[in-house]
Amino acid sequence: MKKVVLLILAVIMTGISNAQKTFRLNHFVDSVLTKRYWRANIDTGYVTRPTTKWTLTGRMNVSGARITAEGRQPYHFESKLQADYKATLSVGVSYLGLSLNLSLNPAKLLGKYNDYEIGFRSYGKRFGYEITYQDARNFKGWQEVDGERRDITTSDDMFRLRTLNANAYYVFNSRRFSYPAAFSHSYIQRRSAGSVLLALSGQGQHGEVNHDTQIKFKMTNIGIGAGYGYNYVPAQSWLLHISALPTFIVYTNTSITMDDTEVPLHYHFPEVIITGRGAIVKQIGRNKFAGFSMVYHFTGIGHKDDLSVHNEKWLTRLYFGFRL
Repeated sequence: MKKVVLLILAVIMTGISNAQKTFRLNHFVDSVLTKRYWRANIDTGYVTRPTTKWTLTGRMNVSGARITAEGRQPYHFESKLQADYKATLSVGVSYLGLSLNLSLNPAKLLGKYNDYEIGFRSYGKRFGYEITYQDARNFKGWQEVDGERRDITTSDDMFRLRTLNANAYYVFNSRRFSYPAAFSHSYIQRRSAGSVLLALSGQGQHGEVNHDTQIKFKMTNIGIGAGYGYNYVPAQSWLLHISALPTFIVYTNTSITMDDTEVPLHYHFPEVIITGRGAIVKQIGRNKFAGFSMVYHFTGIGHKDDLSVHNEKWLTRLYFGFRL
């Protein structure tokens, strides 16, 4: 009996010891994150941190993509195709600036959306980036060849377009101008401020068309440039954000074939990748906020007298959040 009691006491003491170690580890991690969170080099007359540690945000997201092509080799043609809209519902949880988001696509669950899309976004005080990948097979639009136009609705076997978009920014006036205040809400903009931005953009695309003519194309474009962003605070608890980051393509690698014939696509300055962003944020009371945001990507390469290709990708968000 005594041995059983001693064994039970040993198990209890081991459990208490493990619990204490877990508590000390959690306390250490929390302490490190808290110091990192409040160590931000900001001008508190313009930008502040929320006083709470937790943020819970619900979002409705709608995104779309469009591709336009025009050329005169070997004959005049023009086409414009738009992918099916993607609508998702998401919930995000943030602790001291570290975030986790989960999304649900109702149309996907009902079998009404067959394309695939994934994205990663980080809006930092000084650095930030966005990476999105889309595999789209269902497009609607039109095509015009030598003045004759027809409507097009693609299927899985007719057209497939895989696109990777990436862009990054650097903020010069990061002490007074805050990108996160407009998009991730880990800061609050108190007074109006703007900043010059450095930008790096890239796009990789692989398309296949199997219809009257088999067309395959691969495009890789990298651009560098600069832009400007501005956070306007017209009244207490309101924020209006707008920014534009144009980049000029400095590296391009393109391969296009129609059946077995290679179609030339020569570089024509300027070829660009442009990223535009906008947001409206309303602080509600002490611990709530709501708003709307938009991100738009445009890529333009080639020339219509030879062959030009324009890509557009956009994402809009309507959201409501709590700070706890």
